[in-house]
Amino acid sequence: MTLPNALKGRLRLPVIAAPMFLVSGTELVIAQCKAGILGSFPSLNARPEAELPAWLAFIQAELAAHDAAHPEAPSAPFGVNLVANKTNTRFEHDAACCVAAEVPLILTSLSPPGDLVRAVHGYGGLVFHDVTTVRHAEKALEQGVDGLVLVAAGAGGHAGAASPFALIQEIRAFYDGTLVLAGAIAAGAALHGALNLGADLVYMGSRFIAAKESNAPEDYRAMVVNAALKDVVYTPYFSGLPANYLAESITAAGISLDEVRQAGADPTRYRSRVGEKPKAWRDVRGAGQGVGAVRAVQSVAEIVDELEQGWRAAEAGAQARAATRAAWLRGGGGV
Repeated sequence: MTLPNALKGRLRLPVIAAPMFLVSGTELVIAQCKAGILGSFPSLNARPEAELPAWLAFIQAELAAHDAAHPEAPSAPFGVNLVANKTNTRFEHDAACCVAAEVPLILTSLSPPGDLVRAVHGYGGLVFHDVTTVRHAEKALEQGVDGLVLVAAGAGGHAGAASPFALIQEIRAFYDGTLVLAGAIAAGAALHGALNLGADLVYMGSRFIAAKESNAPEDYRAMVVNAALKDVVYTPYFSGLPANYLAESITAAGISLDEVRQAGADPTRYRSRVGEKPKAWRDVRGAGQGVGAVRAVQSVAEIVDELEQGWRAAEAGAQARAATRAAWLRGGGGV
């Protein structure tokens, strides 16, 4: 594995809990870090913006208290997602707050900000950047980021369309640093598969929407628990960028799935709707294609326990299959 020194020995599982708009709050992040995975939240979830320093201080105080009480099992680091785009009027404020608080990991989206990378490196922090294409990866690396989050097909929210097999293969050809894979990874077996594919860490978001500690409303949790692959719709209709949404939330917002599908790549049809439009993420809920792995509302601790058990079972199964294949090949069965 290619992990920065700041993360080595700090994680129970190689998992970053993805920052989810309106869903990830302080309680969820703290529970994730205490369970041994890296918790994160979008800075925009702290509202108004003056609340962000208080969120950061509260998380740091809670994790420090946990570490003092449990030196044998210290918490994992935490991260904050910053949307680096001219439409985000909070970017400068939120970035300054995170640098002042020396947040261990900054997760950037859209434009990779070189000035922020240098500021975070000044206190020894890390910056990972979301990418959906090889060209996005190249641009981010030019800015000196410490790792890439490959948002492949199947991820919740705004997701790329590339296969993780192709994306990792092409980026690994020129980059041997830290890669985080996102896209329908919601179970221990999927985690195992992602690491075998060449990822160092994985992003998991949808699995934690139904967590007891999340900020998701009860009806959103129920939608995720009841959903399967067939219930996830990939469309640019609501924001202009392709994203994965729960079909049930679309129809509950009074919009027909046929209307969404017919609009295709023309989101102006949604913007031109008469009357009050349901809001993406608040009314039309996002989730990735891995939602079928979410079968109940659980605590973060229960989810992480289940992930670890599934990962270890997948590893044992892989070793058994490898031994069987090796014996078969020795027997002259051919490939």
